[in-house]
Amino acid sequence: MSDPALNASGTSLPFTASPRSGTRAESAAKEHIVDAMRGFAALLVAYFHCRQVTWVGMETFHRTAGKVLDFNTIVSYLTFPIAWGSAGVPIFFVISGYCIHRGGALRLAANPAYRLDAVNFWARRFARIYPVLLAALLLTFALDSISYQLPPVSHKLKDIGLHVFLVNLFSLQGVAGRTYGSNGALWTLALEVQFYAVYPLLFALRRRTGMPWVVAIIAAINVVSALVLERHDIQFFTSYWLSWTLGAWIAEAKAHAGARTRPLSPWLYAAAATFILAGFVAFHFGQYAAFQLWAIGFACYLLKALDRPASNAPRFALLSRLGDFSFSLYVVHLPLFVLLSALVFHSTLQVAIWPSFAFLLLAIPVAWVFYRMVELPAMKWSASLKPKVKAARARV
Repeated sequence: MSDPALNASGTSLPFTASPRSGTRAESAAKEHIVDAMRGFAALLVAYFHCRQVTWVGMETFHRTAGKVLDFNTIVSYLTFPIAWGSAGVPIFFVISGYCIHRGGALRLAANPAYRLDAVNFWARRFARIYPVLLAALLLTFALDSISYQLPPVSHKLKDIGLHVFLVNLFSLQGVAGRTYGSNGALWTLALEVQFYAVYPLLFALRRRTGMPWVVAIIAAINVVSALVLERHDIQFFTSYWLSWTLGAWIAEAKAHAGARTRPLSPWLYAAAATFILAGFVAFHFGQYAAFQLWAIGFACYLLKALDRPASNAPRFALLSRLGDFSFSLYVVHLPLFVLLSALVFHSTLQVAIWPSFAFLLLAIPVAWVFYRMVELPAMKWSASLKPKVKAARARV
């Protein structure tokens, strides 16, 4: 699945740069946590898909080769938790909501009369997302066109015609059509764009009623949407809006953290673990319910993690660095995995687990090149549209 969202001031997919509270060290520590979470989410989703594309799966592996105790068998069984790899998607949604609303929340805390410039917000989001989306669609077309010429054709390959291209370009996949070609991960990007489209409405509602009421209203909409749309396999932002809004609520809480003298309860970590584990159980009955529980769990974790002092903040340098270009990794990995599998294995699933690791290691530098060539210029374009205030970092 983001959003997604995909770096601490740009996403999962899609975040926005914002004023920072506290000391420089505290701000850097908080950004590091967000970047590391996004890097972890991107890696989790990418390997989840890579394992699907290259490996026979746990049930088939156990039946055919899993009783031979060798290194391949041990490592294969150790990848069992990746079956829940789609948990990376609600991480993106929560982080996206946090980063998008962070700047507005700080401004509202300083000036309750502050009004969002909706047109400028949409322009910056367009500049941040659409060059990357268009390039990802064109890359998917190019890679899938090659994969289609290498029979037997992978089951991951879908329509790459003009109609579905336009459906994805206008972020309507899940409503007016399916995702483009082999790039099934793009379904979450449509939701992210829809979140941005209605964010000024959420912001106006926040100014009028306060954030607790906003969360309550959106939670009710989320439930109704799940019953009306999700059960009919129509994927619209309203069915996932609560997860995104939880991130915005965290931004609101952090913007007012100066008035609080005591740290948040460490029991938030226990609550996070409880909801995440409940999501694993719920996944057995359906992915949608698991997503909602995971979102609540990750929101609890993020709220408490951001409350830690800079000197005590965890450091995950590699994940944080990966978080810088996690948006690029998210939008390019699947077509690349499908092509590699077609070229090397004729799209035949392997008993050995090692190709899944090798393909993932190849995808990371490809995503970094895509980031440098496409995403970074888009981020700079978006930053240039920011009114009056120069962004401290061009990571929008």
